[in-house]
Amino acid sequence: MSENILELRKVSRFFGSVIALQDVSFEVKPSEVHCLLGDNGAGKSTLIKTLAGVHQPSDGEYLIDGKPVTLGSPREALDRGIATVYQDLALVPLMSITRNFFMGREITKGWGPFKRFDIDRADVIACEGLARMGIEVRDPGQAIGTMSGGERQSLAIARAIHFGARVLILDEPTAALGVKQSANVMKTVAKARAEGIAVILITHNVHHAFPVADRFTLLNRGQSLGTFAKGDVSREEVLEMMAGGAVLDELEVELAEFQRADAARNGAAATDQTAAR
Repeated sequence: MSENILELRKVSRFFGSVIALQDVSFEVKPSEVHCLLGDNGAGKSTLIKTLAGVHQPSDGEYLIDGKPVTLGSPREALDRGIATVYQDLALVPLMSITRNFFMGREITKGWGPFKRFDIDRADVIACEGLARMGIEVRDPGQAIGTMSGGERQSLAIARAIHFGARVLILDEPTAALGVKQSANVMKTVAKARAEGIAVILITHNVHHAFPVADRFTLLNRGQSLGTFAKGDVSREEVLEMMAGGAVLDELEVELAEFQRADAARNGAAATDQTAAR
């Protein structure tokens, strides 16, 4: 048995002549929060869609539990315990908490033409699932649109765990949240890890991810810049690599030149005015 739940080995993904990923290696271990970082266009979306079964690698290997696989759809990924929670969460605001929790996987009672959704049992399961993630629900029949953004994120995570997720892929879970709500989502992530679930956390916000992340992988223009354990890299170093330290240094040099040129122009103008008087 492999020590990794899932692994990509030198995976590339091409869309015609466009290279979205090139020779990317990536692995995730049980009970690990693996943070995936990169600027817009770095290839994060293509990578997570490859892991989630939306795209198949154009080259390279995808392994689950050490065995090469070919995932034809997100449903096949779910069947293998790989669940993806996207930014839109796939929730219906006007439907109840329970209905959203079981949407598409309703538990039923009765038989034949009398089969119906077992709402009482479903209410109990939904409340218990959310309580495990630290969310206390007074009324599981309330519309999910009345919950905060952080609570809705926690519900989406709790739903994935209930239906057997071994790996959770979270796409920018704190992008539209405030500080307190983001902290609550990160607590939910930590609780998921404590239950033995691996989490792949895609984010632009290193400050949110750093307290819970175990490792960081940085992408740039479809290529991996490397994977770093939290014990081997500081928050500031991760920020600098993500922002592109060399690019920022060049920007500072250019801005300094602009300022010197502007000061020289202002000095020349002042000299001309003095001479005119």
